[in-house]
Amino acid sequence: MIRRVMGEVDVKLGIQQTLAKIDEAFAKRSATIKAPKPQLVAVSKTKPVELILDGYSIGQRDFGENYVQELIEKANDPRILDQCKDIRWHFIGHLQSNKINKIVNLPNLYMIQTVHNAKLAEGLNKAWEKVKAEKPESQQLNVLIQINTSGEDEKNGTQPAEATNLYRFVTEQCPNLKCHGVMTIGRFGHDYFTGPNPDFIELMKCHQDICSAFERDSADLQVSMGMSDDFVQAIEYGSTIVRVGSSIFGARAKKNEA
Repeated sequence: MIRRVMGEVDVKLGIQQTLAKIDEAFAKRSATIKAPKPQLVAVSKTKPVELILDGYSIGQRDFGENYVQELIEKANDPRILDQCKDIRWHFIGHLQSNKINKIVNLPNLYMIQTVHNAKLAEGLNKAWEKVKAEKPESQQLNVLIQINTSGEDEKNGTQPAEATNLYRFVTEQCPNLKCHGVMTIGRFGHDYFTGPNPDFIELMKCHQDICSAFERDSADLQVSMGMSDDFVQAIEYGSTIVRVGSSIFGARAKKNEA
């Protein structure tokens, strides 16, 4: 339950409650699933900087944004730059190739979770080459490959059958990118009374296929799945990154990026 303080959402309580649920779900996860404790990415899209500062003040460091322009504004906000020096920004929205250069130079950009095809990967790889030239301390850009597990036309992501090939392209043809694993958004509103979430099953299959093809330890390949309404179930399946927004920041109005 979200508690409101002085008319605003209590972000600190929301994060604490979410972390407690992560701990509980992780403790219940089958021992046969060899995966690390999930990392929380607090999804702050459409929410004001003040709420991000609240979350950061109690130790939350990873924040996710869906819109390029909004991330640009927040990452360059003087309050964020001054008070959140260790913040890690995760871009979790659809990234068009023509906006790559707007995002790669942002301060504290940590990961692009939505690399959905080879063209985008190649563009990011070339752009990061320039970033490294200007900032030698910048080694590789962290990325995940996005997989469209639900098959919905409105969802981005490579098809599950192509996941291994895209992973191969990123790891073998894009030396400036470090591919940490896989990500999906999945279909919203799955009814767990009908059975397991097929999107989670599909993503874990892609994860296993990649691990087998590249002889990777399954515990070393990240899985980003699960949001406010299903992150507990996602953890039970093997998620290592959960992206939680409304449970922390409260409900949000829909926003379309121009």
